[in-house]
Amino acid sequence: MGTEKRQRQKEGRQSRLAEVETTTRRDQRRRRLVLSVVLAVVVLAVLVLISQTGTDDPADQAASSNTATTTAAGEAVAFGYGTGECPPAEKPAEPVRAFDAAPQRCIVDGVDYAATVTTSEGSFTVDLLEDVAPGTVNNFVVLARYGYYDGDDFHRIIPGFVVQGGDPVGQPQGTGGPGYEIPDELPASVGEYVEGSVAMANSGPDTNGSQFYIYLGPNQLPGPNYSLFGQITEGIDVVKAIEAKGTSSGTPSEQVTIESVEIVER
Repeated sequence: MGTEKRQRQKEGRQSRLAEVETTTRRDQRRRRLVLSVVLAVVVLAVLVLISQTGTDDPADQAASSNTATTTAAGEAVAFGYGTGECPPAEKPAEPVRAFDAAPQRCIVDGVDYAATVTTSEGSFTVDLLEDVAPGTVNNFVVLARYGYYDGDDFHRIIPGFVVQGGDPVGQPQGTGGPGYEIPDELPASVGEYVEGSVAMANSGPDTNGSQFYIYLGPNQLPGPNYSLFGQITEGIDVVKAIEAKGTSSGTPSEQVTIESVEIVER
């Protein structure tokens, strides 16, 4: 009898120990679960805080790479500059005609830029509209100072419409460019194209490179669909002489060469 009693007592202790062990494991699991939930809440709060105060948003990065310009009419125009190097102080002995990237901003605020274009028919002057189209003017200035346009021909001349050039590398001419494209710059304040307007030629939205045209009129261009960045102020008679070399097909009857484009700061 004594042996049976001790056996029952032993079994009772074992049962109570098992219950205690089960309860302990359950409490440990509960504490781990609570700790995990608390940790997850803390991590989520930190992530929310970072997203509100950080600068890793791609939209923010894109905005920081652009320069905002205000036109005379007051509208803000953002232009995405590239990373290409600015030209040297002196024009290279040989023209540079291939680039890996669109240029960074190289023109200086507060400077009035103009271009003297010397051709086989004479010279004319273009007042560059850096206040209205700074990104496009910057592109033209950089290319001119690298000598890109020197030795090029006006490959498309249509009387009463346009004189077009700026492609010294295309085969055939009119199909080439500097190796990059820049966006359109079309503020509403530009207005209509007039005789002597200088604008970028393109093959669609945001496909500007190096080609430009001089608008002759009177045919009205749709627009503004082409980035207007200059106006001829001197030498319109030279442009008229170039126009006289044109044909209805656009192929010049005689070759007209751009001997040089020199940038003037005023």
